Amino acid sequence: MRARRFAALAATAVVLVSACGTADDSDAATGGKEAPTIALFLPESKTTRYEAFDRPLFEAKVKALCAECKLLYSNADQDAAKQQQQVEAALTQGADVLVLDAVDAGAVAPLVNQAKRAKVPVIAYDRLISGIEYDYYVSFNNVRVGEMQGQALLDALGKAGTTAKGQIVMLNGAPTDPSSADYKAGAHHVLDGKVKIGREFDTPDWSPDKAQQEMEQSITALGRDSIVGVLSANDGMAGGAIAAMKRAGYTTVPPITGQDAELAAVQRILTGEQHMTIYLDIRTEAEQAAQLAVGTVRGEKPSAPAKVDNGTAQIPAYLLDPIPVTADKIKDTIVKDGFYKPADICTGAVKAACARQGIQ
Repeated sequence: MRARRFAALAATAVVLVSACGTADDSDAATGGKEAPTIALFLPESKTTRYEAFDRPLFEAKVKALCAECKLLYSNADQDAAKQQQQVEAALTQGADVLVLDAVDAGAVAPLVNQAKRAKVPVIAYDRLISGIEYDYYVSFNNVRVGEMQGQALLDALGKAGTTAKGQIVMLNGAPTDPSSADYKAGAHHVLDGKVKIGREFDTPDWSPDKAQQEMEQSITALGRDSIVGVLSANDGMAGGAIAAMKRAGYTTVPPITGQDAELAAVQRILTGEQHMTIYLDIRTEAEQAAQLAVGTVRGEKPSAPAKVDNGTAQIPAYLLDPIPVTADKIKDTIVKDGFYKPADICTGAVKAACARQGIQ
């Protein structure tokens, strides 16, 4: 850790301005020592989890562990150039550790290198950064996510008796996100040779709008009646695909997977429009990253339980377990954990479906 952190200032305490433009008196609270600064960078806001869960959970845990810590926060809105500017600005402002969920995880090695030259540790959050060595990686077992999605889809097709009667469409995630490649690999491991894949896409930006367009193209190319299922890598794209199918005249949507347990997706699962989602315990992920960040700025070197090969080095890693959730599992996972309250889920037409699953 740079020596200037936690060093007593000779005359005047330095007041740092946070990302929201406010200042506090934490320097005084630390006895005239400059407060450590933790910078969090998230990639986009189209996926609702980042602003609704990752950011507030991370910030709350940092404040609980380190009341004197300063927080800098930036969301790149899926713009790699914007994220570069945000990271460089944070380094200029004196960030002591970067927690980075990269827009383009294959292209941020120069940014990580800038941080290393400044002796600022880097924690890759949710997306594995390739091409350079850094301090930690916190995420989920992403290959297992894809395997769970593929198996859930196969199980649904088998139950419906449609496994060999048609084709599926695969809507993979953004090619700039290395997690997408893991999800894709896991899904193919389960699906290949067991069902025909009629169309497959790597969806730019994880965009629901683009997923809708891809699904519309698939319906036109394959024929509405030939599509028996959809492997969607996340809930937002599942929503886009469902919109395309409804627009094409589907009265019953074929089984479709998802990920992130977005509120709209949980409601769709209860009403039968979406088959399943992958529930990621974002609280544990965000809090683990916060613990690492606080420990790092305090000069600690926590040991990680695993290592992940990023193509250049073995990165110390915390890999959390994903959980597949269908309608009958929502009560004992998402609701039990307090991820959503029943009042959040059980609105309007969803109330009857909640009652059937005992969610009240």
